[in-house]
Amino acid sequence: MKKNIEFLELVDRMDEGTEFIPLLSAEDEEHLNKENLPEVLPILPLRNTVLFPGVVIPITVGRDKSIKLVKDSYKSDKTIGVISQKDQSVENPLFSELNQVGTVARILKMLRMPDGNTTIIIQGKRKFQLDELVSEEPYLKAKVSAYEDLPIEKQATEFVTLINSLKELSNQIIDRSPDIPSEASVAIKNIESSTFLINFIASNMNADVPEKQGILEEQDISERAHRMMKHLNKELQLLEIKNDIQSKVRFDIDRQQREYFLQQQMKTIQEELGGNPMDQDLQELKERAEKVKFPEKVGKHFDKELAKMQRMNSQSMEYSVQFNYLELLVDLPWKKFTKDNFDLKRARKILERDHYGLEKIKDRIIEHLAVLKLKGNMKAPILCLAGPPGVGKTSLGKSIAEALQREYVRVSLGGLRDEAEIRGHRKTYIGAMPGRIIQSLKKAGSSNPVFILDEIDKVGRDHHGDPSSALLEVLDPEQNETFYDNYVETEFDLSNAMFIATANDLSTIHPALRDRMEIIELTGYTVEEKVEIAKRHLLPKQIKEHGLGKTELKISKSVLEKVVESHTRESGVRGLEKKLAQLVRKRATAKAMSEEVVTEITEDELNKLLGPGFPSDRYENNDVAGVVTGLAWTSVGGDILFIESSITKGKGKLTLTGNLGDVMKESAVIALEYLKSHSSKLGLEQEIFDKYNVHVHVPEGATPKDGPSAGITMLTSLASLFTQRKVKSKLAMTGEITLRGRVLAVGGIKEKILAAKRADIKEIVLSIENKKDIEDIKPSYLKGLKFHFVKTMDEVLDIALLQQKVKDPALIENYVTSSQ
Repeated sequence: MKKNIEFLELVDRMDEGTEFIPLLSAEDEEHLNKENLPEVLPILPLRNTVLFPGVVIPITVGRDKSIKLVKDSYKSDKTIGVISQKDQSVENPLFSELNQVGTVARILKMLRMPDGNTTIIIQGKRKFQLDELVSEEPYLKAKVSAYEDLPIEKQATEFVTLINSLKELSNQIIDRSPDIPSEASVAIKNIESSTFLINFIASNMNADVPEKQGILEEQDISERAHRMMKHLNKELQLLEIKNDIQSKVRFDIDRQQREYFLQQQMKTIQEELGGNPMDQDLQELKERAEKVKFPEKVGKHFDKELAKMQRMNSQSMEYSVQFNYLELLVDLPWKKFTKDNFDLKRARKILERDHYGLEKIKDRIIEHLAVLKLKGNMKAPILCLAGPPGVGKTSLGKSIAEALQREYVRVSLGGLRDEAEIRGHRKTYIGAMPGRIIQSLKKAGSSNPVFILDEIDKVGRDHHGDPSSALLEVLDPEQNETFYDNYVETEFDLSNAMFIATANDLSTIHPALRDRMEIIELTGYTVEEKVEIAKRHLLPKQIKEHGLGKTELKISKSVLEKVVESHTRESGVRGLEKKLAQLVRKRATAKAMSEEVVTEITEDELNKLLGPGFPSDRYENNDVAGVVTGLAWTSVGGDILFIESSITKGKGKLTLTGNLGDVMKESAVIALEYLKSHSSKLGLEQEIFDKYNVHVHVPEGATPKDGPSAGITMLTSLASLFTQRKVKSKLAMTGEITLRGRVLAVGGIKEKILAAKRADIKEIVLSIENKKDIEDIKPSYLKGLKFHFVKTMDEVLDIALLQQKVKDPALIENYVTSSQ
């Protein structure tokens, strides 16, 4: 709703003789409705308002025609027709450009305003509608007829309730609007006529001309009131939202002013007590910076940033960001190094003490120390320890740091997807931080720590960037002396840090990243090594952690060996440690319950304490044709597998089962084709391949298998199957084959040899190209094994197949010649 304040001033200027009825009673309204309606009325177009019956409003007259009309009417009967125009932008509307329904009005007063404009005060009497244009000059005149409202029972309960709701809603708007004087609610309260009340509120509510014109034209008084209720409800909601916003803004301003005054008071109090803490922090930062040996460029950069901070308002957010940044620059270990210990014997002793085996990596660390001792300085190597889980890659870093007497820091890269984790964020961002490299160096307090980058093969990538690419600079000895972190905004020398990465699978590492690292492959432990590790490290550690004394639990080597062979399947020793912890817990529980227990654990107790073990991977026998023992590499070490072949009458179909990959399937196809093309060497007739179907199966079908290393095993199995000759007892083999019959080298030789020893294999067939791998293995691992190095498949078959036939050979004798 709105209130024209100037209207009150105009009322004061009216003399007492003016006929003015501001609030109509029911009798006044009835009197107005009974007045005769002139047949022809001069028409005054209104541009931006609508006049309702009974309502008094001021009108400023500006058009020449309108001024002429008002003066003529004021001199005569003072009665005019007031009607709103359809388009408010039209200066001189035609008859067709006016709305059809208007209000008969009486001019109560005509005033000449100080600015020269003419203002009239008019009161609406009754509604009319335009019928016919009479004249357009000197102003519009038209024939009109009455436009009556529909009769309604004004005492009806529903109508009375509607009028009361309209009053209540109007009063709520008046209370909430600061622009409407409180006298308006008094006026509404004193209006007796329901129709006039509706007209009075409609005239003063905050609505546009088309909406008011629609309400004027509505003949159903009840519907008119409903339309107004809908509009007033909307206006009330807007007022409430506006008031809420203003209240919140006022609260925020008050709070800011309060905080400002409190801060000024605190500043004054602090100055009285002896200085501003901000100034004290700044002075402490300067004193610390004087002790730091900044590189020349970094020193200039620090001074520039410090001067920038001193010009900032200490209460601003930028000040705290800048202070944290400068504090980081001071905390970084610029040109700070720990002194290396060049006692090579001591270093060797520490490495041997903490880790059993791992000779390659121990030798590499000793070599690095030896060169440092002779040369004085050199760029630290970037090593990558690759091997199965649980072989001691990560823990080896701590031992290296102790051997070198350097600081030790570790960063886990597993699952890292955001490049900013390596390079940091720009400090302009909210919550910005340096990358993990810089954070770790700050934590270490020196520029030459032993830096472990754990699980580098598990770095991910997404829309935030590729962390592997960011690591290229970190792990390149030619680039990392100028490593740039986005937060630090200056270069930092990483060339003195010894980076040691760990990985399980080299194939998932970015090729460029893999090229920058010196790869040292760590293979799995033998049974003997695991027993020694358990005896020296794992068991004493578990006994101590479970609160037992050193003499309260003893486990012999034979029992430890049984635990390794029957209760663990791994290359490392994590699973072994868990089993030993289980044994120790059993004894700790018995001690806590005051039960009598024997100190030493025997083999007979193992199944009771640990449950049944794994079935043993042992060589079985050579009684069945087509069954050959192969050697395989898995992620947890080596293993043996059996290639089984069977033959049935058919049309030469080859079936492969056992969850085999594409490469392994191709090996079987190559093996069969080789046999077909060299059947005469084995005394086989060509027709045998067309008369029988062949089925090749690799047991443990739930386990996926792939790779070329089972090639010679499959060919030996098929040769044994078609000739029905026995395979040499306790013989295993591994190698890739070609269609020409060559035997190629394969990987994982050490793990496969360990698996063969566990399975009681005595002889192993390998490609001659793998002979170099055997020479790198400790002689103790090879004890009890005989190796056959071959170049061709003919040599494999000569070694593997005996002349003796199996018991109950298959009925294929007609296709096997006596020349075999």
